[in-house]
Amino acid sequence: MPPSRLVVARALAVGLVGVLATGACTSSPTPAPLAGTSGTAAATTGPSGSATPTAAGSSPGATSGSPATPDAAGPPVALLSGLDVPWSIAVLPDGSSLVSVRNTGEVRHVPKPGSGGQATVAGTLPITRTAGEGGLLGLAVPEDFEANPVFYAYYSTESDNRIAAVPWRDGTLGEPQVILDGIPMGRNHNGGRIAFGPDGYLYAGTGDAGATSLSQNLGSLGGKILRITPEGKAAPGNPFGGSPIWSYGHRNVQGLAWDSQKRLWASEFGANTWDELNLIKPGDNYGWPEVEGVAENPDFVDPVVQWPTSEASPSGITVGPDGAVYLAALRGQSVWRVPVKADGTAGTPTRHLEGIYGRVRDIRFVDGRAWILTNNGSDDRLMSLPLSDVGAT
Repeated sequence: MPPSRLVVARALAVGLVGVLATGACTSSPTPAPLAGTSGTAAATTGPSGSATPTAAGSSPGATSGSPATPDAAGPPVALLSGLDVPWSIAVLPDGSSLVSVRNTGEVRHVPKPGSGGQATVAGTLPITRTAGEGGLLGLAVPEDFEANPVFYAYYSTESDNRIAAVPWRDGTLGEPQVILDGIPMGRNHNGGRIAFGPDGYLYAGTGDAGATSLSQNLGSLGGKILRITPEGKAAPGNPFGGSPIWSYGHRNVQGLAWDSQKRLWASEFGANTWDELNLIKPGDNYGWPEVEGVAENPDFVDPVVQWPTSEASPSGITVGPDGAVYLAALRGQSVWRVPVKADGTAGTPTRHLEGIYGRVRDIRFVDGRAWILTNNGSDDRLMSLPLSDVGAT
């Protein structure tokens, strides 16, 4: 049974009356609809798989206001555009979605396609945005969201990275309640992916913040995968007693996903040689900074799949309707599909969308479509694609 969030719900009760202004927890007016798409070009995939430039507003539903219902096998559709480095997609029980925007701290609310609703800025979280990889990063929605409408966010401040519970009322954000702080923060390697596991606990991928020694230090939250209760405490059954640490020896974890066997998969940014897809088990040491990629060293766990860093730099991951793991690749400007087997080994990875949308930060499967977030730093987009574009069946 998932743990109760009653404590969090009570703690947040005082914060339900307002939305957040930038950098502070003060009320602001009801969010206005987003502007329409700019006239820049999006890419659609032609019959041969090549990229064909198309005006953003010319494909059906390609607006950031009221997206149409994309046909399952229809062409790519831009659900949002003009974003300043979006980072995470989180789907709500009503079919609408939340999108985090790293550089502004905004949470965008995207209506269920075809509902006729308008996409809005639901509010802004109190991030401290400096040069580098910090800002508003991962979002996660628990299974009991309908009964207790609170979601979770991972974001950077001047001194650390932290996780907060954020109340949700009528399309706006209430005041966040920090449940875990002190996660090391640096110019780079801030981790940031959070997700609720099938056990009802919240998992968080963290980075080494540029200080490689943190990854092997069980006294630090940096370079780890954490497992906590919705109130921010170490979850029962964690391998290191009262510590929130689930696994360690990580460099920069930005992808977490579970398969049908409830196995946890995680993406890992390499340094100069290998990026990784790892099968995560509690208490295991994944080797950074002692090893990178497959080392065949019995002291560390080898990745299930590795890629040259030029081909991947994997961020968000998800498990598709076909049971394969899909990785959003930044430097590789692709989506990688990895079939996984019952014994935890992998089949041959295949590469999709190479160079069509540029850098890809996150991927989700929503209503028979593949949703991706681009991360090119200018007019970034939330795209809805047919499954065939990413090799899904």
